[in-house]
Amino acid sequence: MLTKNSAVKTSFSGVDFSKYQSKASEFVKEFASRANKKGYFLNWVNLPSEQLKRVDELYSMVEKFKNQTGAKKLCVMGIGGSKHTVEHMLGINGLNVCHDVVDFYSDVDSISLARFMHRIVDVTSSNYMIASKSGSTFETKDGFLRIQQMLIDAYVAKGQSKEEAEKSAAKHLIAVTDANSEKSELRRTSIANGWLGDLFIHDDVGGRFSAFDDHALFTLIWAGLPKADMITLLNAAQEVSEQSLSEDLEINDALKEGIFWADAKLNGIEASVHQYMGSMFENTVYWHAQMQNESVKDTLKQVAKVPDAMHHSAEAHFNPANKLVFALTVPVDNGVCSENAQAYIGALTKSYEITGAFFREEVETANMGLTPAAAGAMTQLRAFATVYQEIVQCVMTGKALPEVLDSVLQPHVEFYKKNLKGGVVVPGRISK
Repeated sequence: MLTKNSAVKTSFSGVDFSKYQSKASEFVKEFASRANKKGYFLNWVNLPSEQLKRVDELYSMVEKFKNQTGAKKLCVMGIGGSKHTVEHMLGINGLNVCHDVVDFYSDVDSISLARFMHRIVDVTSSNYMIASKSGSTFETKDGFLRIQQMLIDAYVAKGQSKEEAEKSAAKHLIAVTDANSEKSELRRTSIANGWLGDLFIHDDVGGRFSAFDDHALFTLIWAGLPKADMITLLNAAQEVSEQSLSEDLEINDALKEGIFWADAKLNGIEASVHQYMGSMFENTVYWHAQMQNESVKDTLKQVAKVPDAMHHSAEAHFNPANKLVFALTVPVDNGVCSENAQAYIGALTKSYEITGAFFREEVETANMGLTPAAAGAMTQLRAFATVYQEIVQCVMTGKALPEVLDSVLQPHVEFYKKNLKGGVVVPGRISK
C-alpha cells in the first residue's frame, strides 16, 4: 500500500481540488500511458530505480578517475540540464559549500574563460567531466577543446612529448554523453582517446529532467555523498514516481501541484511565484526556471530565493492590482535560527494565503542541506508536477494532448542553433 512521503510535506489553500477529483484517473492514465516508453521522453520516471543498479559501478569509477591524476577538483563542462541539475543536487545535499571540490564552466566569452582559469590556477590540478548528449553542443565543445589543448600544452611544458602529453591529458577527461558512438561525437572522441569509463545521458531523458542521470550522480559522489545516502536519495525519488502515478490525490502530491498551477491558468491568472527559502536553493532556482521556460514555455513565473528576493518583490506581490498565485518551499529549521525562521515563514504564509491561492512545501533537513530522502523526493516531485500541469490544462479544456507531450520537448531552441550553424565562429578555435 502506497503511503505519502514524509520527507516532503505540502499544504494547499485557495484551490478546490474536489473539482478535479473525478478527472484524477484520466490525468494519471494520460501520464502512465507514455511513461518509460521509447520516444516519449519520460524515461526519467523509473531512472532512479535503474541507477540503483549502478551505484557500486559509479563509486568505483569516481575513485579510479581521482587516482589516475590525483586531482582534487572536478570541473563540469556543460550547459542547461547538464549544469543546472548538478548545481541543484550539490546545493540541496549540502555539498561543495565552499566551491572548492566542484567547479563549472559553461560560457563562450574570453572574460569568463579567464575567470575560470583563475579559479582552477593549474589546468592539470583538476579533472574535467564533459557533458553533452550529442557531443557537439556548441558551448560545451568550445570549452572542452580549449581545456584539452591547455592540458596538452601544460604537459609538453613539463617535458613530455606531444604523444605523451596527449595521453596525460586524456586521463583528466571523462565524457557523459549518448551511449551510441554513431549519435555522439563526444563518445567517439572518448573512445578514440582512451578516456575512462562509460557515463551516459540516458535515452528519452531531457536535460532538465536529468537530476538522477550519470552527470549528477557522478558529481555527487566526487563531492563526497556517502553511498548509503545515495541509495536513500534514489529510493526516495523512485517512491515519488510510484506515488505520482497514483489516482489518490491524498498520496499524489505531484498531481496536486500540477493541478494548483493549472487551476491558476484556467482561472485567467497568468503570473505566478515559486520561492525557495535558504542558500541551499541558490542554484535550485536556475534549474526550476529552466524547467518552467522549457517545459511550460511560460516566462511569467517568478522563481526566486528568499529572503534575498522578498523585499524587492513584495511590493509587486501584494499590490491588489496584480493577481498571482504563490508557492513557498521551506526547510524544516531545527537550528539556532529556528525561532526567527519560523516567524518569517509564518509571515509569508499568512500574507500569501490572504493574497491568493498558495501552497507551502516543507522539506526535511540535515547538516548543511536536505536529508537524502527529501532531496530525492522534492526533485522528482518537481519533474512530475511540471508535466501534470500540461495534462490537467488540456484535459480540463477538452484540448487534445499531443502524442508526445509538449512539456518534455523543446523544438523552439533550434531557432538560435540554426543561426549558429555555418557561421564564422569555430568551436574551440583559439582566437588570435
